Amino acid sequence: MSKTTRATQALARAGIPHTVHAYAYDPDAPRIGLQAAEAMGVSPGEVFKTLMATVDGRPVCVLVPSDREVSLKTLAAAFKAKSAAMMRPADAERLTGYHVGGISPLGQKRAVPTLVDTAALGHPEIFVNGGQRGLQLRVKPADLVRVLQARTEAVT
Repeated sequence: MSKTTRATQALARAGIPHTVHAYAYDPDAPRIGLQAAEAMGVSPGEVFKTLMATVDGRPVCVLVPSDREVSLKTLAAAFKAKSAAMMRPADAERLTGYHVGGISPLGQKRAVPTLVDTAALGHPEIFVNGGQRGLQLRVKPADLVRVLQARTEAVT
């Protein structure tokens, strides 16, 4: 497994300190984020899953703790939209250039508006997908928000 991905390159270009953590990815896990947390021996609340959604038909990226679910109604309201829906996996892969289970908020093929759940701000560091299955990046939430030019709002 390569530890250099578009996601790690994006952090390096931005000068953002981070660490790379590989783990044994289980493709049959019912919840990938929870499996990643267990495999790395960290709290599920520290591992943020990258979700691709649409608000009023426009693509967005949302990061939420792996042990929580996004509220689509709250997500729509956060973007001043009428509706929100999860993006189909094939559409998410085409838009981001990553495979499901390895979608990172960093280094996506096409930048889209990004929202990080405020729960991230309660941790000194969080984990986000590193751009391939079985790879996580540990980074300070404020650095992540800055490099993604993301908004923060409670959406879980």
